[in-house]
Amino acid sequence: MNSATLLTIGAMAAVTYLTRVGGYLFLRNRELGARTKAVLEAAPGCVLIAVIAPDFASGNSANLIALGVTLFAATRLSLLPTVLIAVATAGILRHAAHLGGG
Repeated sequence: MNSATLLTIGAMAAVTYLTRVGGYLFLRNRELGARTKAVLEAAPGCVLIAVIAPDFASGNSANLIALGVTLFAATRLSLLPTVLIAVATAGILRHAAHLGGG
């Protein structure tokens, strides 16, 4: 991996972290309604889906299998194990597809 890629990943991680922490800092002394809390809790999942949805619409079999495994994990596990399984499954299947020439 080249330095530009690592810098980009680091910058994206920092911005993600800062937006998460910023929300807590700006809203820490406010009382939020149930509807507002529900929207704030759903937003990260919506953003994630918007980022990854084009990969699943591509018809790539590795991505579709990874999606199936992830959905199965999501029905049985909490968020962190599901994300770890999703990343590992997608990585392994994409690597296998790359080795197989597909």
